[in-house]
Amino acid sequence: MSAPAVTAPKQPTTGQPAPPSGLTLWLARLKPDTFTLLLVGTVALASVLPAKGAMIGVANGATDAAVFLLFFLYGARLSREAVIGGLTQWRLHLLVTSCTFVLFPLVGLALKPLVNLGVLTPDLYLGVLFLCTLPSTVQSSIAFTSIAGGNVAAAICSASASNLLGMVLTPLLVGLLLAKAGAGFSADALTSVFVQLLLPFMLGQLLRSRIGAWVARNKKVLGPVDRASILLVVYGAFSHAVNEGIWHQLDAVSLLKVVLVNIGLLALILTITTVVSRRLHLSRADEIAVVFCGSKKSLVSGIPMANVLFAGHTIGMIVLPLMLFHQIQLMVCAVLARRYASANPTAHGEDAD
Repeated sequence: MSAPAVTAPKQPTTGQPAPPSGLTLWLARLKPDTFTLLLVGTVALASVLPAKGAMIGVANGATDAAVFLLFFLYGARLSREAVIGGLTQWRLHLLVTSCTFVLFPLVGLALKPLVNLGVLTPDLYLGVLFLCTLPSTVQSSIAFTSIAGGNVAAAICSASASNLLGMVLTPLLVGLLLAKAGAGFSADALTSVFVQLLLPFMLGQLLRSRIGAWVARNKKVLGPVDRASILLVVYGAFSHAVNEGIWHQLDAVSLLKVVLVNIGLLALILTITTVVSRRLHLSRADEIAVVFCGSKKSLVSGIPMANVLFAGHTIGMIVLPLMLFHQIQLMVCAVLARRYASANPTAHGEDAD
């Protein structure tokens, strides 16, 4: 009697593609976001076609108008209830604020020896120091907290309060830290901050009761206005930098050094926020909010502030560390949020800008 024929197991014929591998998913998370690609394109445009001659005045005027509009809309959007509503969780908010406006600046000062060691040029170190004074992001902090299954209400409160405090604390910290670092800072910059940043923000807040609902309804339309404003500021800043010869001063090695410094800075802050949250016995949800809100730095607030605070400096060199940090924090926190979520079945995913 012959042995029965051995047949190969049938392959499924559903026609569905194979699920993506772990490596494919990891690489997808590292893909630059659309806004970062637009920033790179704007820098490239300014490098090839910088504003010159009479166009410099036009670009400067358009930049000032864009910054005014940006902070006016931000003031009209920011809910005072979001800031006031979560103040009962004082330990969490105090921790986030301390990380943003105390820990980061202290680490920035500690990096000063990197200039003497030749790792960073004075202008790039100035950019890193400025980065350390900025408030947290709002949108991505909230989105990553949501993805990871954290305390979203606390993230909204902390991130909003951080940006509100940053209007006052960032200029003061810049003046203080630059004095400590031996760099110059004009007191007139504080007046400029009030006129170009605080004044439109306050106008937006005052008119929120009248236009807040309209702004909320047209969020998808006004969103590109925000980004276009930032891109316009970047174009103006890098036009000035290109005219001053930024690409003759900055080579690939220097760029790589800035990237590595940013990675080290972010890794240190993420580690400290995680360890301190656990030492304080915060809940997992609160820890997630602290980690994501306390480690972020706002590109949206930072570039317009740099344009105001560092008038007369090579702005392109100063905002470059911030632009790099922006993309690094998005890539790293995307991976970190998914790891938190994988250990928390109740977490749900959302996309973060």
